[in-house]
Amino acid sequence: MEQWSFPPRYDNSYLPDPSSRYWFERRETMPAGERDAAILRRLQEVCAYAYEKAPFYREKWDEAGFHPSQLKTLEDFETRVPVVEKANLRRSQTAHPPFGNYLCVPESEVFHVHGSSGTTGRPTAFAIGRDDWDAIANAHARIMWAMGLRPGDTICVAAVFSLYMGSWGALVGAERLGAKAFPFGAGAAGMSARCAQWLDMLKPAAFYGTPTYALHLADVARENGLNPRDFGLKVMFFSGEPGASIPGIRDRIEELYGARVYDSGSMGEMTPWMHLGGAEGSEGMLCWQDVVYTEVCDPETNARVPYGRRGTPIYTHLERSSQPMIRLKSGDLALWEQGPTPCGRTYPHLPMGIVGRIDDQFTIRGENVYPSEIDAALNQLRGYGGEHRIIISRDARMDELVVRVEADSAVAQKGDAAMEAFRREASDYLQRLIGVRTNVELAPQNSIERTDFKARRVIDNREILQQAMAQQEKARS
Repeated sequence: MEQWSFPPRYDNSYLPDPSSRYWFERRETMPAGERDAAILRRLQEVCAYAYEKAPFYREKWDEAGFHPSQLKTLEDFETRVPVVEKANLRRSQTAHPPFGNYLCVPESEVFHVHGSSGTTGRPTAFAIGRDDWDAIANAHARIMWAMGLRPGDTICVAAVFSLYMGSWGALVGAERLGAKAFPFGAGAAGMSARCAQWLDMLKPAAFYGTPTYALHLADVARENGLNPRDFGLKVMFFSGEPGASIPGIRDRIEELYGARVYDSGSMGEMTPWMHLGGAEGSEGMLCWQDVVYTEVCDPETNARVPYGRRGTPIYTHLERSSQPMIRLKSGDLALWEQGPTPCGRTYPHLPMGIVGRIDDQFTIRGENVYPSEIDAALNQLRGYGGEHRIIISRDARMDELVVRVEADSAVAQKGDAAMEAFRREASDYLQRLIGVRTNVELAPQNSIERTDFKARRVIDNREILQQAMAQQEKARS
């Protein structure tokens, strides 16, 4: 297999023939059974390395009765190695600041520090060694190649440059590819209008961001007299939120820009996060198993589910030596299928991408609903204005679902009758799709806040009601 070693050592001058659809043809198209045998050998190396270097793994595995010498089959790995959850990482970093006792290299070898925002607790720091940064660049360049990008193409990175790994991962991949890197960023006031102007001027081949931001940017462009199709984009690739694998959202972006849309991304901890990434000729995301070994597992038992079933992805680094993640449980939801895919690669794939976070699921009158399902449904409706909020409340003892939706200008200009017709259509369509009675309310155009980053559209007022009722009960007692 091409340049297959641990720790990885890549030839940074290497580029495939421009006519080849593959970066490493052998690695990408080999029979899945042969690749699994190679992955087993790599897992033996990675586990032995982590056991020696990281007290975190040594203590966890000793407690579970596992030793790397016992790893004889992939089934051994999937059944005997305990999972790691984000809470374990946060506890490790609290006890052993700043990088935890799963850092496998001296701190002096850390080249980049990234991490989570910490909005829901202690932030998690990602320590990335120089050699790992090089491996990330190679992996991302390889997957961008699969999307049809080539050296010399201009790639606009329109995402926040901060601790967030998405923007930096896209940038380093573009640089390794030999592309013209255009790190525009996002987040500052008025930046979207300037981004549209720059896109219209430079005509880049590719754009990276979140699906929400691409839809918002198209609105801003049109408000400024620009047609997003005139930007000349060939490829748009996304991460950070569900959407790019969802037909309603993907098709809408492709229609707006006239570009091919690809989904990508897993978790910042698992960078190279594009190890889940689309390829020209295939839908959804491929699991690039020779970069990160992906299992889709039952969320309760952590046991691998058969192909064709939904579960939560569990990831293991095969090319990270600084802070390797071994069986990190994502908490996301995905359905996986066996390869090969139409592009000729023999990896498993996620035809619908990442559906959403399991803990983002909400239950209304016994039905489980994911916000991404509502997003997809609204984006398929003619007349949808591009933004909405999902509000869950409780009337007496009955849960109620309200979706506050903006209609587009074409509907608004036709008057009240057209607005009411759109409202009824949206309500009926959502109820048919998700199986729950849905009260649709119309919001004025541009009244719902847009975002340059990940959209947060769910407001669950039941918690407030429950807290109030508990306080009243306490007062009565």
